[in-house]
Amino acid sequence: MSMEKTTDLRAKTDDQLSENLGELKREAFNLRFQAATGQMEKASRVKEVRRSIARIKTVQTERNRSAAK
Repeated sequence: MSMEKTTDLRAKTDDQLSENLGELKREAFNLRFQAATGQMEKASRVKEVRRSIARIKTVQTERNRSAAK
């Protein structure tokens, strides 16, 4: 899964964002496990996943704040 731009994320529905977030959290867990056991192939992927999670959470927060107004 590649990094998505924020504009692409804003075009997705809330359900799609939640599903995507779940997948990324599972991947982050697996990457941490690989790092602990010394099996990690691409260490840079950890950074990409963390940033993608942050982007999704940012979009979700924006939507929640705009819905509360």
